[in-house]
Amino acid sequence: MTYSLNRQIPSGDEFDLIVAGGGPAGTAAAVCGARLGLKTLLVEATGCLGGMGTSGLVASFGPVSDGERMLVGGVMKELLDTMWSQGAFGPHVVQEFLHNQLNRWVPFKPEHLKRILDDLALSAGVELRFFTRVIDADVSAGRVNGVVLSNVEGLSYVKGRAFVDATGDAALCALAGVECKVVLRDTDTVAPSTLCSLVGGMHWSHPAYGSDWRGIDAVKNRTKSEWLPRAIEDEQFSQPDRFMPGMNKIGERTATLNAGHVFNLNPLSNRSLSDGMVQGRRLAVEYLEFYRKYVPGCEDLELLTTASVMGVRDSRRIVGEFELTIDDFRARKQFPDQIAVYNRPTDVHPTDTSVQEYERFMKDFHGEDNLGRGASVGIPYSIIVPRQSQNLWVAGRCHSSDTKVHGSIRAQSAAYMMGQAAGTAAAQALETGQPACDLDTENLVLRLRAAGAYLPQKTLSRVMTR
Repeated sequence: MTYSLNRQIPSGDEFDLIVAGGGPAGTAAAVCGARLGLKTLLVEATGCLGGMGTSGLVASFGPVSDGERMLVGGVMKELLDTMWSQGAFGPHVVQEFLHNQLNRWVPFKPEHLKRILDDLALSAGVELRFFTRVIDADVSAGRVNGVVLSNVEGLSYVKGRAFVDATGDAALCALAGVECKVVLRDTDTVAPSTLCSLVGGMHWSHPAYGSDWRGIDAVKNRTKSEWLPRAIEDEQFSQPDRFMPGMNKIGERTATLNAGHVFNLNPLSNRSLSDGMVQGRRLAVEYLEFYRKYVPGCEDLELLTTASVMGVRDSRRIVGEFELTIDDFRARKQFPDQIAVYNRPTDVHPTDTSVQEYERFMKDFHGEDNLGRGASVGIPYSIIVPRQSQNLWVAGRCHSSDTKVHGSIRAQSAAYMMGQAAGTAAAQALETGQPACDLDTENLVLRLRAAGAYLPQKTLSRVMTR
């Protein structure tokens, strides 16, 4: 049964660039577009920028080094430098985390990151609209002309010349009729979701943690390998989930907790998301009690809050001009049109509580899907371009890759770099008249290098990888 509604809605300002989604990818796209002279609107459904890193309390950047050098540049390196200078990282973080440690996650203070991103966006001249969603797209002849926005003021229509979908779920692309791949449990090996939380009352001064990050790592490893299996045997949990990322130190008495998989959640179903949030809050209490009972220094742990949004790892991805595959990843392939390079194992979490799925994950993460020291895979421009797109790009986890590669490059640090490329590409397209699907990628790479991006490919091409 359908319902038809015909109504007139007000038309707002016109923009050069409209970015849907203010997570890492969307923030970087908007900031870089605005810095290049575009009148830019950034639309975000929550009340802050940062996405999973702030609203989702996934307060740890994926690896930014290959174990020998820092791989990130441009706006992501600028962000890291600012966070370092302002003390926004966990108090145990050292420079090596950023420059020469392999597969090192980098914990940070999510509230501090919110303010830094506010300043970054506003200083670039980005117009921010929080608590706002894109709910429809005006498309003709393959071009997006404008979008319908919804917020507390009602509906409005906003025109644009270029658009970036950084919603994670490819929501704008779906509204615009872009061909997408929906990733659900019954059709693919899709990583489960997690509702992260913030805890206080942690005794990081406990002797078990030593005097630096090495002691923290040692306890974290024992928690996963020794105390978690024991708690499962003791039937501590409602589900025998054998893997969790664990706890990250962000303050002298505080931590964020990434634990408790919500299996079989459909991120594109409101009902499923709603049920998942309820389950996630229950799981948060179970893991709080586990830490109190089994892990040293956690006896007085308190649950301060769970995240306001579900930590979705995968949902809907575009069909792009090119799909990055696990064969490309394992070959450590580099591309003439690459817009970033990255090193992170294919972190596709176990899809259920079986021993087989846990062993599959551990084999992938520590085996052939771990690139190793000094290596990287290129992220080509063509995976952020919907097929035949004229003026629409994506950035972040709705890019075009297969499931295993997606498990690597969906990380926040990679999303910032994709966002910078999307914002830069939009500016180049508006300047030259070239469509997204036929952009001069040699020019794009040179522009990104001039803005500080680390792009080591020796050969450039004016034509994207297809």
